[in-house]
Amino acid sequence: MTPALDIRGLGKLYAAHGSRGGREPVRALDNVTLQVQQGEFFALLGPNGAGKTTLIQCLGGLVRPTEGTALVMGHDIRTDAVQARRSLGIVPQELVFDPFFTVRETLQIQSGFYSLPNNDDWIDHCLEQLGLSAKANTNMRALSGGMKRRVLVAQALVHRPPVIILDEPTAGVDIDLRESLWAFMRTLNAQGHTIVLTTHYLEEVEALCSRVAFLRRGSLVDVGPTSDLIAEGGVAQAFRRRMAEAVN
Repeated sequence: MTPALDIRGLGKLYAAHGSRGGREPVRALDNVTLQVQQGEFFALLGPNGAGKTTLIQCLGGLVRPTEGTALVMGHDIRTDAVQARRSLGIVPQELVFDPFFTVRETLQIQSGFYSLPNNDDWIDHCLEQLGLSAKANTNMRALSGGMKRRVLVAQALVHRPPVIILDEPTAGVDIDLRESLWAFMRTLNAQGHTIVLTTHYLEEVEALCSRVAFLRRGSLVDVGPTSDLIAEGGVAQAFRRRMAEAVN
């Protein structure tokens, strides 16, 4: 079976600003090779600055890798970018929204980007599952931060992508969003969607994910089953151990 994500030797080097002063370029990703299989619920963990978001941005076409290749459902992010992006839904960390539209209009516009003009039934389903039905006709700028984050999740799902990436989706949100989001994600995962999660809430990893990859300073440190990490004493302990080993 074609992997959901097939990443081989991916690297990203940013030129240093003010290079006349002798500053070195910044390597955000360094030879990352990783496969995520279809139907997995997969965790990508690392401290701030580990390269998680850069990796996600490369997959989503927002950042061009310096070297290596990456395929989303068999579609190369460079040579088959349109199909790669159609296969992927990304929930970003940042609350990015257009303040001039309602929640429903926002999702209808997003549907239009993917040439899905008759998508209202699925939009209604997403609104219901994410607790947004009562806010469907509310302007985006009038929503709380937690509600805006729910809309970002709905936007990522509006074209029913087979691969869903959640970049810190529950950071700073209430328990209701966490519970409704994870219930919806479990359902989608059971239906065959591949889900990749980055989070600092390691209990979420233990509850949801079957495998975990650790990144540090742009490099892949380790990949393994969550069950093995729990047997070591828990994901939190394993995380600290992997980061310490990477330093040494």
